Amino acid sequence: MTQYIDEYVEGERSLFAEHDSRLSGVTFGHGESPLKESRNIELVDCSFTWKYPLWYSRNIAVRQSIFESMARSGIWYTKDISMSDCVVQAEKIFRRCNGVELNRVHLSDANETLWSCDGVRMSDIQARGDYFGMNSTNIVASHLNLVGNYCFDGARNVEIHDSTFIAKDAFWNCENVTIVDSKINGEYLGWNTKNLELVNCIVESDQGLCYVEGLTLKNCRLLHTDLAFEYCSDIDADVRSTVDSVKNPISGRISAQHIEQLIRDERFVDPNRTEIVITR
Repeated sequence: MTQYIDEYVEGERSLFAEHDSRLSGVTFGHGESPLKESRNIELVDCSFTWKYPLWYSRNIAVRQSIFESMARSGIWYTKDISMSDCVVQAEKIFRRCNGVELNRVHLSDANETLWSCDGVRMSDIQARGDYFGMNSTNIVASHLNLVGNYCFDGARNVEIHDSTFIAKDAFWNCENVTIVDSKINGEYLGWNTKNLELVNCIVESDQGLCYVEGLTLKNCRLLHTDLAFEYCSDIDADVRSTVDSVKNPISGRISAQHIEQLIRDERFVDPNRTEIVITR
């Protein structure tokens, strides 16, 4: 195995197609695509300061490293990459990658990060930015704390635990999403999604949970949530709080402690297809 220790490397494609190497304390200076087409690389205490560092790479492990703001669009078309205890200041960091594992990573500018990736596992992530996780598939996340709008738009097969989202238009156009023991704050949650399940969650959302096909809520609280369930079908909702208002659900069962305002306009929906149960 080739070793690079405490070196400064610069220039375009400076270590192009590098393979079977361990890099420790290496700084990549000015120069695009330093590790493009690399294979079987371990990076420890490294710093990336310029664009496109890891494109078309395979079997990459990154630990205790920094991606500065100009290392944007940093990891694209890469397969089997793990990153732990890292700080990422760059936007658009993952795109069209397969097999991504992130542990204890801080993404301070997560705009357009994790787009069209498959097989993503995340734990202990702090992220801030819009359009996080767009069109990605087969995602498992825990302790993900995200501030940013439009997250996971178009994602499929998503499982999330013990997480917090402050996000407008979160989980739109998705399919097969399960969120457990989490908090979601932001208007228009979950529109146009198929098979959305929330378990032990706290939600605060203006016009949240509308246009969903196959919506399940188990032991959830909907705080300051109004005009919920509009044009939702196949609902199975166990709500352990008051709901400010419910509007025109298509079908299913909604159980809540209290509903301040129930709107069912027979011009648009058949009220007999949705059972409403008040538990308090």
